Amino acid sequence: MSKTPQTLPRDSATFTPEISAEIRRAADTGIYDIRGGGAKRKVPHFDDLLFLGASISRYPLEGYREKCDTTVTLGARFASKPIVLKTPVTIAGMSFGALSGPAKEALGRGATMAGTSTTTGDGGMTDEERGHSEKLVYQYLPSRYGMNPDDLRRADAIEIVVGQGAKPGGGGMLLGQKITERVAGMRNLPVGIDQRSACRHPDWTGPDDLEIKILEIREITNWEKPIYVKIGGARPYYDTALAVKAGADVVVLDGMQGGTAATQDVFIEHVGQPTLACIRPAVKALQDLGMHRTVQLIVSGGIRSGADVAKALALGADAVAIGTAALIALGENDPKWGAEYAALGTTADAYDDWHEGKDPAGITTQDPELMKRLDPVEAARKLRNYLAVLTLECQTIARACGKSHVHNLEPEDLCALTIEAAAMAGVPLAGTNWIPGQGGF
Repeated sequence: MSKTPQTLPRDSATFTPEISAEIRRAADTGIYDIRGGGAKRKVPHFDDLLFLGASISRYPLEGYREKCDTTVTLGARFASKPIVLKTPVTIAGMSFGALSGPAKEALGRGATMAGTSTTTGDGGMTDEERGHSEKLVYQYLPSRYGMNPDDLRRADAIEIVVGQGAKPGGGGMLLGQKITERVAGMRNLPVGIDQRSACRHPDWTGPDDLEIKILEIREITNWEKPIYVKIGGARPYYDTALAVKAGADVVVLDGMQGGTAATQDVFIEHVGQPTLACIRPAVKALQDLGMHRTVQLIVSGGIRSGADVAKALALGADAVAIGTAALIALGENDPKWGAEYAALGTTADAYDDWHEGKDPAGITTQDPELMKRLDPVEAARKLRNYLAVLTLECQTIARACGKSHVHNLEPEDLCALTIEAAAMAGVPLAGTNWIPGQGGF
């Protein structure tokens, strides 16, 4: 008697094990999931673009014998003291509170050694960060935590934060276990109590008010400091245009691959657009206003390598900002702490519970014993090395494309491997001159 063939069980493509686990977690707890880091879903990114190196039709630069400049000037539109950087790679805003004091010191030291700037993030300016940062950008956020006119004047540039790529339209979080006496004092908060930052500025509701706010800050800082406006990657064309019309010197554009210390997982994965989709609309807004290269564009969100830097510049950015990558360079998610990550129920590469304050690497914590694990001098050396590699890789690609300055990279130097990337970046699909939505073959 023959047996009836059995059908193999099939996993659902909709209700994956991860989705089912999240449903069970939500049913057990009744609260949404909070985490740090950036989006984990796969979206079109810089890996989907390739450079077209020079050959006969274009002439490459010879190795390291012919100069390829990497300097960038930020904020010369209205500021009397614009920032000049040796590299087009800057350090994004990450707050003291989300990060430990030694981590903020290391970021300042490393950025200074590399000839670039770092940014305060929410929560105010620490003396260690200011003392070790040759060029420090002061973030002016909706929360106003730590904000005072004296620190505005001590900064080298001011960044008005309207949105962030990991949570456009939403505010950040800092759980009570990370609100120590020092953090609470700087933010005027009670010790040990969870806080959620405001999602919009309390004293303005639109672009006209933003213009007034920019003028107020210029008066406070005697028109010396460049004024940045940071936007999340939601509506990049209109937000960039409005920031420029309000008087910004620099626009900072943060895509959804950007990280955060803590917010709702549903924000991180389902709000905003990929970084790759945001750059060309922002550049188009600058071009339509006749402001491209006059108002600088800094792109952030998922920058990992010199190739990513070069691709962002080729699409029209003036510089990039790194956050998560900078923390990894300092020692975040290091496998040497594998046993302790495992004890937390995770792994080094997957660790994103930065809001819990239990980081074994001593970076995203306020625990005094864990903080001792991070040597800010050694961590700064590693960050400096990483920034040097990013710069050299970007230079190498620019030379291969025949460019004497990294800002001379252009969309014509690129092609795309997928239709999605070609449409988002506005460059031809490889092997064709077809840009989806723009004709060709």
